[in-house]
Amino acid sequence: MTAPEAPDLTGRTVGFVGLGNMGVPMAGRLAAAGAHVQAFDAADGARAAFAEAVPTAEVVPTVGAVAAGAEAVLLCLPNSEIVEAVVDGDLLGALEPDAVLVDMSSSQPLRTRELAGRAGKAGHVLLDAPVSGGVSGARAGTLAVMVGGPDDAVAAVRPLLAAIGRPRHVGPTGAGHALKALNNLMSAAHLLASSEAILTGEAFGLDPEVVLEVVNASTGRSGSTEVKWPRDVLPGTFASGFGLGLMLKDIRIALDLARSTGTRARHAESTVALWAEAAAALPADADHTEIVRWLRGEDR
Repeated sequence: MTAPEAPDLTGRTVGFVGLGNMGVPMAGRLAAAGAHVQAFDAADGARAAFAEAVPTAEVVPTVGAVAAGAEAVLLCLPNSEIVEAVVDGDLLGALEPDAVLVDMSSSQPLRTRELAGRAGKAGHVLLDAPVSGGVSGARAGTLAVMVGGPDDAVAAVRPLLAAIGRPRHVGPTGAGHALKALNNLMSAAHLLASSEAILTGEAFGLDPEVVLEVVNASTGRSGSTEVKWPRDVLPGTFASGFGLGLMLKDIRIALDLARSTGTRARHAESTVALWAEAAAALPADADHTEIVRWLRGEDR
């Protein structure tokens, strides 16, 4: 997938908080498009690594400093708890009068709505704009960006998000986080189902590469068979850049959403239970594609 033409962000100042596997290339895309990026991470090592990777950006010493002169502050953090600690801590009071907050983390939709309410009382709009496409998509600028929030605020930050990927306004506040969790629930289920099938074929004597070639021209194909198995599993690299623990967090959010809406979700319940078993058995830093190791009965 080729990246869309990047917008020209020359003269625009953007704050960015969270310089992990996804945050570094996302903030790098903003800088490459000409924006003045003011970036922060709580970890000294992450700040140093970002400064080396994106020398045109400015690494600032505090959360509050990312907001100075910024029209928007983007957050790419692990969960709702950390997002709320950052926003309710030093960030909200440091924002410029018309600045927009954009939570690009995989947060909980109902908590996102509550946080947006608190931001609104302080005179600011909070959008949710989680992404899908992995580290490779972040580097290439091809991420799917699922944006929730008011039309005018979404329009204001669309050029910034277009430097990162393909923004789509999916509904009101919280809609982006809901859709991201549901997407990852489907992705997690696909990886489990396809891996069980491929391993069964292998045990029967089929070549996994032949299985993938045929499946990817048939109705059983998915992102797992088209990307994850060929790129991460068959070579034995297991290096997608997205942790198993993060996948489990996201699919639990999706299951909670199903329960809160009264939707029957027995398959989701089974998927979450199996991923939880794998997380308990594998190392804490396991890549999510390492669930195949667990299915094989391996450890590292």
